[in-house]
Amino acid sequence: MSMFTGIMTNTWIAGTLVAIVAGVVGLFVVIRRAAFAAHVLPLSAFPGAAAASLLGVNSLAGLVTFSGLGVLGITRLERWGRREVATALWLAASLGLGTLLLSMTGQYSQEVYSLLFGEVLGVSRGAMISIAVLSIVAVATVGVLFRPLLLDTVSPELCQAAGASSRRMELAFLGVLALSTAMVLPVVGALMVFSLMVGPASCARALTDEPHMAVLLSIALSLVTVWSAIALSYFSNWPVGFFVGALGALSYAAGRAYRRFVH
Repeated sequence: MSMFTGIMTNTWIAGTLVAIVAGVVGLFVVIRRAAFAAHVLPLSAFPGAAAASLLGVNSLAGLVTFSGLGVLGITRLERWGRREVATALWLAASLGLGTLLLSMTGQYSQEVYSLLFGEVLGVSRGAMISIAVLSIVAVATVGVLFRPLLLDTVSPELCQAAGASSRRMELAFLGVLALSTAMVLPVVGALMVFSLMVGPASCARALTDEPHMAVLLSIALSLVTVWSAIALSYFSNWPVGFFVGALGALSYAAGRAYRRFVH
């Protein structure tokens, strides 16, 4: 079977949509120093997929639901202490619940593999439509909030003075991040969402300080990462998540090297 025909067509389309969203949202993950949240939210969505499998409903619905609960849980716990502590506590609770639910599905090994490493080579048409809708919502939301998010990142005081609540901006950003990670997770897996969100975006941020150019570079690098990972997985029969993680780390290293030795 050709790499560009049959079920592979859905794979390329889904991978492209995922890369675009990861590139756009990932840049704000980097500039807002929210890498830990980007690591935790996809893992906190883990119980959602397990619950969906147990109930026999669409796994993406479960992922989106539990990602939203993750945002609410983290923001609620944050009121009682530092964000890092709140995020870590939510992660521990989510993984425990996910393990329990997954053990009840009767499909333990298969579900664990797909949730951790993704199944981009088996994306169905129905899943692709859901991913497309979520992609449009996520990118459109970032487009609307682009200037307020940047202002809040640079100076929360100026953001407040301009009439935009810094707390609301943070909640809105976490909501977009949760939505994005929920749609990316089934494709690249929970363990590699962080690499795709942070690696290309970090490299783009190192290459330029101009926000709009950084977004375009982040998208381009994410596309190269995902497309290369799909092609390498197709020829090697190795997990896509492995190549996403390796290429994401390579992007990050390249950006750091550029900042240190060239810029």
